[in-house]
Amino acid sequence: MDNIVEQLAEARLVTAEDQEVPVPATLRYTADDPLAVFLDFPAEASLHGEEVTWTFARSLLDQGLRTPAGHGDVRIWPHGRTRTVLELHSPHGMALLLFPASVLRRFLVRTYATVPCGQEDVAGVVERGLSALFGGV
Repeated sequence: MDNIVEQLAEARLVTAEDQEVPVPATLRYTADDPLAVFLDFPAEASLHGEEVTWTFARSLLDQGLRTPAGHGDVRIWPHGRTRTVLELHSPHGMALLLFPASVLRRFLVRTYATVPCGQEDVAGVVERGLSALFGGV
């Protein structure tokens, strides 16, 4: 069994003029951080020319594929039958991205094959987080 799931996905960035611009992205999941999913964008897709990673709950992605979800920096909702919207907020502004829903579903299924829902090692995640926060003190 793989401990890391990665999947390429081409998002469509919706501009202020309602144009859709293709943006490459990589969805990533690791059994070491089983509650989170990562969305990586290459340097050429960011405002500042540096790679950017967004991290959010796997459960948020799961819920957002079915119904509007999220109240903070990441919001997800279905857009018709074939696409899903990810709305990302940062101090630099907001990005509205459209993803093929099938790509997100396939990725999510693969994450559940790696670590089934309800079998996440939450205690281990908390312990590693506290250790990183306090630097082994």
